[in-house]
Amino acid sequence: MFLLTGIGWLLISFIVLRFSLLSVAAVGTLVGVVLFVGAISEVLVASVRSVWRWAHIAMAVLFFFGALWALIDPIGAFWAIASVIGLLLILRGALDVITSTSAREVNGAWWLGLGAGVIEILLGFWASQQMFPLRAELLLLWVGFFALFRGVSELVLAFEVHAGQRSQAS
Repeated sequence: MFLLTGIGWLLISFIVLRFSLLSVAAVGTLVGVVLFVGAISEVLVASVRSVWRWAHIAMAVLFFFGALWALIDPIGAFWAIASVIGLLLILRGALDVITSTSAREVNGAWWLGLGAGVIEILLGFWASQQMFPLRAELLLLWVGFFALFRGVSELVLAFEVHAGQRSQAS
């Protein structure tokens, strides 16, 4: 399942990074879809990892309510999310840093999550000080790179689960 969701995230990343600013409604709707898929993904991660499970569930709830709003009012959601993009990036990056460093004993690729989290935090601080039109462009990049980082994380998790199942079978 993680292999399929990882591939799905990579496809979303490919699509989002090709969008222009001409279709804000389409991007707002896509943000809703990405947030909804993110909520499902966080629930799946919470079902596998016992460490920081509550944080993944909290992120799933936040992603779900954000998805509902974005799907109901995509244009309003796009501009609202663009205005708070810095805070969202900082929160998501902090969660990635915390979960990846806490799993370094059992996850050989923990540094991938750490790197993604640090990049998200740095982008969040940068976005917090930028002009509003730049935030809209950054939102497109954030959605695309979020999907890209999430896809890579899901693929790594898929191989971890597979390796764990092989070691238990032996």
